[in-house]
Amino acid sequence: MSDSSTSSSPSLAGSTPPSSLPSPEIQTLSLADTPREISDADKAEAAKLKAEANKAFVAHDFPNAAKYYSLAIEKNPYDATFWCNRAATRMKLEEHGYALSDASEAIRLDPKYTKAYYRRATCHLQLMKHQLAVADFKKVLSLEPKNETVRAQLVATQKMIRKIEFEKAIEFEGEKNPVDRCLEIIQEGGCDVDSGYAGPKLELDDGKYKITEEFIQGMIEWFKAGKFLPKRYVWEIVLGAHEHFAKDESLVNVDVPEGVTIDVIGDVHGQFYDVLNLYSLTGTPSENHYLLMNGDLVDRGSWSIEVILLAFAYKWLYPRFMFINRGNHEAKDMNRTYGFEGEAKHKHGEQSYKLFAHVFTTLPLATLISATKPPVGKEVEKAIVTEEGFKRYFVVHGGLFSKDGVTLDDIRKVSRVGQQPGTSGLMCEVRSSTVTYPQEAPGRGPSKRGVGIAFGPDVTKRWCELNKVAGIIRSHEVRQDGYQIEHDGLCTTVFSAPNYVDQSGNKGAFIRIDSEGTREYIQFEASPHPPMKPMAYLQGGMASMMM
Repeated sequence: MSDSSTSSSPSLAGSTPPSSLPSPEIQTLSLADTPREISDADKAEAAKLKAEANKAFVAHDFPNAAKYYSLAIEKNPYDATFWCNRAATRMKLEEHGYALSDASEAIRLDPKYTKAYYRRATCHLQLMKHQLAVADFKKVLSLEPKNETVRAQLVATQKMIRKIEFEKAIEFEGEKNPVDRCLEIIQEGGCDVDSGYAGPKLELDDGKYKITEEFIQGMIEWFKAGKFLPKRYVWEIVLGAHEHFAKDESLVNVDVPEGVTIDVIGDVHGQFYDVLNLYSLTGTPSENHYLLMNGDLVDRGSWSIEVILLAFAYKWLYPRFMFINRGNHEAKDMNRTYGFEGEAKHKHGEQSYKLFAHVFTTLPLATLISATKPPVGKEVEKAIVTEEGFKRYFVVHGGLFSKDGVTLDDIRKVSRVGQQPGTSGLMCEVRSSTVTYPQEAPGRGPSKRGVGIAFGPDVTKRWCELNKVAGIIRSHEVRQDGYQIEHDGLCTTVFSAPNYVDQSGNKGAFIRIDSEGTREYIQFEASPHPPMKPMAYLQGGMASMMM
């Protein structure tokens, strides 16, 4: 549907609500200081609500499961299983801050509740707090010494800590830029294409490889057959895209001329077969139709290599029509935890992963989409427009910022190449809404993700008015309808991985914007894929914990 449509399509205000209700404040439900009597009737009603929640959880209806567990807690806040079960539901919704609080409350109510310690350990892993995860795993083993599954996960986490420390030491010592190193290896003849390779072939032009639409279509069929490209072709595609990314500022400007549209695509997370369906709906990049992928192309799904190579191939072939923002999963810490590192090394080797990791740092952090014609329809009166009277949209993976006054020029000037964003600062906030994400209440508040803050509609309005932006388009969070419009229409979340990690049951969506700045929201369902589980290449037996 369009934001200027007068058809019978559902209204914008009717789009899906947030992934789940906010957790009730722990202190208002935890009665350690002022205990109250719980009647048998309330206990019985709480048990019924828990049964409803369990049914919803099994059906992968996690928002309703969270709602029913919350209602059960209101009736009987002394039952640790309610808190622990809601923690599991919050984890499915990727609300790890809420889940951490719920698991901790379950432990307070029952200090020997091993499942609660286990779930809290998982939350700590999701939040990259590995040492805290180790402490909780050890507590489980003190209560269940024969639990070999947890013992294996403890060992895997300890190995991960040592690996992280080792990699930090290597980076401190300095290592050659992976782009330069790959070019050296190519020049030395160390990465030639095997003469027996029978797949699609890049064309040679004056001794240099070039890419064509025919190669990309052949590559797609090759991938669908379960086959890998030669390492040399992988490097050529990544290097071809890198050449264009490295020239961009951290904020890319894209004008939409008359007769042109641009599709904004949210997270796709390595779901290759859904991406193929998505591209069949959007069409491939062209002079009349641009594509913008708003981060998180990799991790979680087990075809991340195929997804990122397809996107980079289009960037190499159509640099003025294909755009890619960096998401929070285009980073080493996330790739280590959620599968891309293992997948890249398995399919194409250590040096290939290093090349990807570096090129991810060259991806722009945000894109400013600018209409070139005045808006029309009911949006005209209330739209925030430029001095010339045009709408423009700020497209960023995460959200807004922990302070007011950040300008588009501030974002444009962020130094990003070769930099990992860390956990604070403007680069982190631009890249990832684990630091900032939208909330209904005004002002800024705690994050349900467990890191950073949330921003309210007043924050969004002030920022849009300051920068003369008609709206923010972000991604990063699952939405059951594939998108959600918040903050009086000024903040839209778009998510393009349907049935996320094979269990969420959500639709995917993308947003089409024309030269007048009119938006249309297109939804799509999940596509069948070969029998491979998410994060199949995650090493150390950690994949099941990350689901």
